Amino acid sequence: MDALPYDPVELVACDAARNLHRRWRVHAMRDLFGRIVIETRWGPTGAPGRVLTRSFAGEGEALRHVRALLRRRAGAVRRIGVAYRPIAGVSDMFFPTSH
Repeated sequence: MDALPYDPVELVACDAARNLHRRWRVHAMRDLFGRIVIETRWGPTGAPGRVLTRSFAGEGEALRHVRALLRRRAGAVRRIGVAYRPIAGVSDMFFPTSH
């Protein structure tokens, strides 16, 4: 990933046999002071879930944070037993299908 996701990146992990339906989203935006804000939302599909917002002075720091978040999502198979997949329309540059 070479650029911040100013359009939201949304991923889902589903395993109907285990009744596992999770959703995860990351979105970058600028605040009124020019800082970059990274908002991450996650939780069960259809539920309010949780939100974490972090602010960064520069794009480099923010991009490193987003890359780390995406690496963690790529390891979901090891942690929860099912991979996260991008929702239709999300570019593979943000979350490659080959792990």
